[in-house]
Amino acid sequence: MKLLIADRFEPHALEELRHLGIEVVYDPECTAETLPQKLAGVGILVVGSTEVRASAIEGGKALHLIVKAGAGTAGIDLLSASARGIYVANCAGKEAVAVAELVMGLACALDRRIPDAIAQLRAGRWERAELLAAEGLQGRTMGIVGLGAVGREVASRARAFGMQPIAYSRSLTPQKAGDHHVGFARSLEELASRSQLLSLHLPLTERTRGIISRSILAALPERAMLINTARPELVDQPALKEAIATRGLRVGLDVWAGEPAEVSAPFHSPLLDVGGVVYGTPHIGASTAQAERAIAAETVRIVRSFVQTGEVPSCVNVSSISPARYLMVVRSLDKVGVLANVLGVVKRHGLNVEEVSSTIFDGAIAACTKFRVTGRPGEACIAEIKAFEEVFHVDVVALPNRA
Repeated sequence: MKLLIADRFEPHALEELRHLGIEVVYDPECTAETLPQKLAGVGILVVGSTEVRASAIEGGKALHLIVKAGAGTAGIDLLSASARGIYVANCAGKEAVAVAELVMGLACALDRRIPDAIAQLRAGRWERAELLAAEGLQGRTMGIVGLGAVGREVASRARAFGMQPIAYSRSLTPQKAGDHHVGFARSLEELASRSQLLSLHLPLTERTRGIISRSILAALPERAMLINTARPELVDQPALKEAIATRGLRVGLDVWAGEPAEVSAPFHSPLLDVGGVVYGTPHIGASTAQAERAIAAETVRIVRSFVQTGEVPSCVNVSSISPARYLMVVRSLDKVGVLANVLGVVKRHGLNVEEVSSTIFDGAIAACTKFRVTGRPGEACIAEIKAFEEVFHVDVVALPNRA
C-alpha cells in the first residue's frame, strides 16, 4: 500500500511509518491544487492544513483512508469521502494542552496588557501609569463554551490560576459538569452573563456558526474578556467589532476571519483598527513541539491499526445509527458458498444488507452469521434460505429504532 503525507510531519514518526512495510511518500509542499495529481495509487492520505477537496477524493481511486493530523476535519470534504466509502480519522485532543496554554497566555496578556508594555519599552518609553490598572485573574469567573478535550484542559489551568470555571455545551449536564469540577450554566446567555472571561472551544457546524451573537456579546459584563482559539465563524464579526468599540470588550484571538492560506502572507483584520484592547496570534494554538509529537504519534497509531487490522481508530464518518431495521440470524455449516447463497436470496427479495458479522464455532464446522437488513425478510425469503441443505436455522429479530 502507498501512503502520501501531504504536509509537514515529525521526522521520528515519519520513520515509524516507513517501518510498517508500506511505501511512504513525503511531500510537505503539496497544495490543494496539486494534490489531485499526486493521488494515483495512494491508499492512505495524511494531511494537516492541506485541503482535500471533492476533486481530489473523486480522483483518488485507490484511496481508503484520510487522516487529519490534527483536530476536527476542517479542509476535508467529508461528504465526498463518505459517499465514496473512504474512512476519515483525526487526532482529536492531542493539541488540547497546547491550545489551553495559549488561552491562559492570552488571558494574562489581556489583563496585564503585556504586548503594549513590551511595545512601549522597545520604543524607549517608560509609561507605567496606564498599565497599573490590571484587575488580576484570581477569583474571576471564566466561562468555557464547549467542554471537550481543550475546554477541560482550559478549566484545569483556570483553577490553577484561582479562577472559577463554569461551562456550557448542548450535551453538558449538571452531573457531567460536577465530574469535571466546573460550574454549570443552563444556557449560553447565562454563561455569558456570569463570565468576566469567555473562552470558545466549539467545532464549527451549522448549529455553532455565529453562536456568539450580538445578544451573547451584550450579555457579557462591561470590560469582559473574550478569547477565541477555535474558529472565527463562531462569532458575529460586526457585533464583535461593535462590542470592542462601545463596551470595552477585551479580545484575544488566535483565529481570524479571512486568514491567508499561506504560512507567510500579508494580513490585516478590521478588528485591529477599532482602538480597544485586541491582541492576537496567527493561528498557532496547536503549534508546539509537544503537540506536534503527540499528533504525529496518534497519526502513526491510526495508520498502523488500519494497515495491520483494518480497524480505523478515531474515525469520524462511520454512521452511529444504521438504517437497518431487522437482524436475520442464520446458523449454518461453515462452507464455501453459504454466504453467497444467502446474499443472493436477500438480493432477489430487494433487501439491502447494511452489516454482516460471523461467529465460527470450535472445529470450524458450524457458523452463526448475522445480517442487518433494511426491511423484514418475508416468509418466502426465509423459506428459500432454509431450503439450502447447509442451513440449520433462520431467525428474524426487529432492531430498536435509534433514529
